[in-house]
Amino acid sequence: MTLPHLGSLLSRHKKLAIAILIAVALAAAFAVMLRDKPLAVVLVAVERGTVEASVSNTRAGTVNACRRAKMSPSAGGQIARLHVKKGDRVKKGEVLLELWDEDLRAQERLAQEQLNVSLTRVAEVCALADAAQRDAVRAQELRDKGFISAQQLDRTLTEASAKQSACASAKGDIEQSKSRIALARAQLERMNLRAPFDGVVADISGELGEYATPSPPGILTIPAIDLIDDSCLYVSAPIDEVDAARLKLGQVSRITLDAIKGRSFAGKVRRIAPYVLDLEKQARTVEVEVEFDRPAEGENLLVGYSADVEIIHEVRAPVLRIPAQTLLQGNRVLVYADGVLEERTVQTGLSNWEYAEVVSGLQEGERIVVSLDREGVKAGARAVEVTAQ
Repeated sequence: MTLPHLGSLLSRHKKLAIAILIAVALAAAFAVMLRDKPLAVVLVAVERGTVEASVSNTRAGTVNACRRAKMSPSAGGQIARLHVKKGDRVKKGEVLLELWDEDLRAQERLAQEQLNVSLTRVAEVCALADAAQRDAVRAQELRDKGFISAQQLDRTLTEASAKQSACASAKGDIEQSKSRIALARAQLERMNLRAPFDGVVADISGELGEYATPSPPGILTIPAIDLIDDSCLYVSAPIDEVDAARLKLGQVSRITLDAIKGRSFAGKVRRIAPYVLDLEKQARTVEVEVEFDRPAEGENLLVGYSADVEIIHEVRAPVLRIPAQTLLQGNRVLVYADGVLEERTVQTGLSNWEYAEVVSGLQEGERIVVSLDREGVKAGARAVEVTAQ
């Protein structure tokens, strides 16, 4: 009874061993197939072109307007008329709001009436002075002929001189009245808030009937109207201090905005701060302003957008170049030669995030691997070129 059971057990072990051998053989065959199958890689040709060296901001920059005025009336008072709304476009000199000014208008009217009275009095007094002057001339003629005494002539001349002085005094009253009118009008103008330049109204903090107060020296108050000149925009961005020495005014720049994807705008450096900001001890920066070459036509470019700048400080063309992503650590590349990948060390020159200049190690037209992240891509591997997806 024992022998048959032992035979059955040996038979099962034999089957298991055969199954294992078959699995090992299949795995070996699969490995051989994989080893022999060429790797699919994406290649790019070494070519001549332009390579730029640039620096970029360390933190997000901000789109600002070249001119921006946060304004309040120069005098305090109650808002009587508000001529604009948020988003309105205004012209230089246009009245934006008016404060209550009936008392000042009454003073202007009073000064105008005083001027009218002065003009009437001048007409009267000066007419009498002219008559007295004519009498003095006639008196002098009569005295020369002996018809009147010297005493009568003196009285006539004195009276004429007095009336001339009264005429001059009355004319002085006219100038005083005009000065009062000018003062009243100047005070009235202080009750108007005018646009200092063409622009768009960004914000209004006051409403009809509310009181607007000017900002006292040293004390900040909320402005009544925030006016922006959006015809001229620039980006203010921080650049790392190690790159500051490469910057110069007028350098060509590229501006990209988070709000407008897939497009860059041309600009140039308009200001480099003459000092280093050390608000963050581990990241000291220099503030740089990059101005847009022209307004973004057809784009809703708003002040306050976050932006990045790329400032180009050196350009070389035409030079041998390769995509920067094809470089391995140690300036090594994988060259495709007769279906096999060959590792080669190159000497690079100028470079940026996109391209690297090749000084030596590669020839124009040679093809190198771009798809370095694919499994099995290494020197000595067989490969076949495929089109990038």
